[in-house]
Amino acid sequence: MSPRTSVGRIAAAAILIAGATAAIPAQGQLIDPLNIPDTQLEPMRWSDLDGWAADDHDAALAVFRASCEPFNRQRQLHDSRPVAAALKEVCRRLARAGPLKGDKARAFFEENFRPVRIAKLGETTGLITGYYEPIVDGSRIPNPEFHTPLYRRPRDLVLQGQKVAKAASFPNRATVGRLNEQRKLEPYHDRLAIEDGALDGQKLEICYVADPWDAMTIQIQGSVRVRLEDGTLLRLNYDSHNGYGYTAVGRVLIDRNLVPRDEMSMDRIKRWMAANPDQAKEVRGTNKSYVFFRITGLNSEEEPAGAQGVRLTPGRSIAVDKTHVYGTPFFIQADLPIDSARPNTKFRRLMVGQDTGSAIVGPARADFYWGAGEEAGKVAGRIRHPGRFVMLLPRELDLVEAGKKMPLPPPKPPAEVAARRTDAAKGKTENHKADATKKSQPKAPSQAQRGKSKSRS
Repeated sequence: MSPRTSVGRIAAAAILIAGATAAIPAQGQLIDPLNIPDTQLEPMRWSDLDGWAADDHDAALAVFRASCEPFNRQRQLHDSRPVAAALKEVCRRLARAGPLKGDKARAFFEENFRPVRIAKLGETTGLITGYYEPIVDGSRIPNPEFHTPLYRRPRDLVLQGQKVAKAASFPNRATVGRLNEQRKLEPYHDRLAIEDGALDGQKLEICYVADPWDAMTIQIQGSVRVRLEDGTLLRLNYDSHNGYGYTAVGRVLIDRNLVPRDEMSMDRIKRWMAANPDQAKEVRGTNKSYVFFRITGLNSEEEPAGAQGVRLTPGRSIAVDKTHVYGTPFFIQADLPIDSARPNTKFRRLMVGQDTGSAIVGPARADFYWGAGEEAGKVAGRIRHPGRFVMLLPRELDLVEAGKKMPLPPPKPPAEVAARRTDAAKGKTENHKADATKKSQPKAPSQAQRGKSKSRS
């Protein structure tokens, strides 16, 4: 796990609207105007963001403009959250503004958003990982080289106890299973069962790749380009899953002392799997989650679409928790192992939430999309690092009113009061234990009872 620092309660309350300046409130206040559980927010000034002025705002605005397309197409928003309505208004202004370059692109962000640092309650940093789109060789039919199938959605897979139309994808966190003979929902086959042939004979195979680890990697990434025998490039994307939560096999290898923590990466896992075939299957099985795919294209070199429905941009698109609204910009500050295996690349960049994933959980959690192919995979595979997250909130949101309605947590008592409470609690616990001990001990029989006992003997 990435190191995190606990800081207790931090500042985050009223933002004074005065031109383009956000005033920092007094210490000790805590609100969550977004209604995201276990979250703390701290208003910032643009001048406080290390690296903001040096970022490529043209590139960032192009990605945000792509995220505006779904908002602009909808006459009525499907998402009722306040952030979605506010982003729609920002997107309308961007459409009217036309092309914006250089300082104008930067000014658009600063005039339409407020920077707010976001983190899990009691922490200052979030977690950053990376993903990519694999490009692998494969075959339409099984053979000695390519013998591990990638499956389409099974016919008996149900969502919330109901079948789902073929065109609709399953949410990545939902109640998924199958109906038994009594029409009752039960868990679906897990990874080991599927690898052992639970789906054989159902004609669900789309194509075949080299080995189970390749298949698992593709499932983790959520999409793939499979180069078939005749050169055809088959595009597959996430369609559904078997209902189990994701377990990181890298964490399992570390916990079992099979791979050192400082060596952990996707490439290192692959090499361990190849070197330990007898143990590899059992380790893969600790991740019971299994993903099914659909064909999305042939011979297409475009980037895959994320959960928002827009094409991802390498180095600018991120997958975020579903508590966030797609299209929300995040300025992320971190030191990452991009140029080498050491985390010595200063990463200060505006990203846009355009995707999600079952393992992407938390208010300050991002999976960076790095592109397609082997080199992108190397970068993505070695990233699991802390970073600071600054969310750009549309100025339409009235954070002052939201803060007034948000109950504050009870104040922490002084140390001496806390100590007295602890001592009192210990005293009550000891008295309770003593009473319980007395009750559990048998009472000495009375003289009359002793007489009755003797008469029975």
